[in-house]
Amino acid sequence: MINSHAWFLKDLDSIPKNGLTVMSTFSCGGGSSMGYKLAGCDVVAANDIDPEMAYHYKLNLKPKYYYLCPIKDLLTAKLPDELFNLDILDGSPPCSTFSMAGSREKAWGKDKHFREGQAKQVLSDLFFDYLDLVEHLKPRVAIAENVKGMIQGNAKGYVKLVMERFKEIGYRPQLFLVNAADCGVPQKRERVFFIALRNDIDKPKLVLAPKHRWISAGEAIEGCLQVLNNEKLTLTPMQSKYWGRWNEGEKLADCKSRYGDRYSSFNEIKLRRGEPSNCLNSHYQHFIHWAEPRYFTYHEWKRLGSFPDDYQVKTDKIGKYMIGMSVPPRMTEQVARAVIDQWLN
Repeated sequence: MINSHAWFLKDLDSIPKNGLTVMSTFSCGGGSSMGYKLAGCDVVAANDIDPEMAYHYKLNLKPKYYYLCPIKDLLTAKLPDELFNLDILDGSPPCSTFSMAGSREKAWGKDKHFREGQAKQVLSDLFFDYLDLVEHLKPRVAIAENVKGMIQGNAKGYVKLVMERFKEIGYRPQLFLVNAADCGVPQKRERVFFIALRNDIDKPKLVLAPKHRWISAGEAIEGCLQVLNNEKLTLTPMQSKYWGRWNEGEKLADCKSRYGDRYSSFNEIKLRRGEPSNCLNSHYQHFIHWAEPRYFTYHEWKRLGSFPDDYQVKTDKIGKYMIGMSVPPRMTEQVARAVIDQWLN
C-alpha cells in the first residue's frame, strides 16, 4: 500500500493495471496523468503547448506519444489508431479567465498570452477546442477539470454552453465540485469536474463523493529534508518584519492591520500546520511556513501537491509553478476510480 502523502514514481510499477487507456490534454507537469496511473490506467498520450511543461512531463512520465502543439492542431494531425479507441480523454483547459481573482469577465473572448509567452490564444475558447477533440476521438468518457469560478456569477452561462456542447456531440455530462482535501491531498483546493459518458454506453449517473480523511500540512511535510541548491527561501523584508506576530492561518494583510499598518499583502498567508494547506498557486512567495521564517521548499511543495518525492525539475521555481498549476495526482486518482468502478469496469 502506497503512503497517501509520500510516494515515488517507481511505486507506479507495482499498481495492478486495469487495461484502460487515457490521453491527457493541457497536461502541464503530469498531475492528472499520475492520478490516472495511480488508479491503474495506461496514459498513452499527452498534449501541451508549453515546451517547459513538455520537457518535464517527458522526463518524469516517459509517454508513448507526446504532442507539443495547440490542441486545435490535433484535429488535423495524423494520430495513431489507439487514440480513436480511448477509454478517457482528460483535459484541464487554462482557467485564469474564470478565476474569481481580478476582472475576469473583461478577459473573456480576448487573446491572452500564456505566462511563458509561447502562443497567442483565446483562453475562454480552449474548453471548446477540447470538446472538438472529444468529438473527433470519441472516447468512452471525457473528463475536464476547471476552477470553481466557472460555476459562480456570470460564468454559469458559459457552463451551460459547455453542457449543451457535450450533448450535441453525443455525451451525457455531469458537473461536480470536488475538494482535493477530500481526496487525500493535504490541500484545500476546490475544483469543478465535467464528466461525460458517451451516449451508446448504458450506465446510471455517476456518484462522486470522495471522503478521504483530511491530511494536515504538518503531517504531509514531516520528514522533508531535501533542499535544492538554487532554492530561495528568504522572506521579503515586510514578511520578515511581521513573521513573529503573524498567526497561523492569517493573511499578512490582517496581521499588518492589527498593528495599524496599511491593509495590503492580502494574498500572503502563514499556513496552519494542523490543517490541509490553502490552495497552492503559481506564486510560492505567498505561502509562509508556520514554524520557521521562510517559504516552503520544493520537496515540501511536492508533498502539499501530492506529487511524488522523486519528481525531477530543472529548478525549484519551475517545480513549484507546475505544482501550483496542476491537478493534484491524488485528486485525479479519486475521480478516476469512481469513473472506473461505476462506468468502465
